[in-house]
Amino acid sequence: METISVKQEARRILEELAEDATWDDLMYKIYVRQAIESGLKDSNAERTLDIEQVRAKFGLKS
Repeated sequence: METISVKQEARRILEELAEDATWDDLMYKIYVRQAIESGLKDSNAERTLDIEQVRAKFGLKS
């Protein structure tokens, strides 16, 4: 799997933004990208909970 540098990914995000995009639009796109990457790393490292564990942790019914 090819590793994309942060700089390359930032360029890709910029290119996808609309011409009238705001700084908030850009920051949101970067935030979402970072959150996805973080989640994938946690998943790969098996640092996740299944839905039943989450429900039990928060006292929710199945």
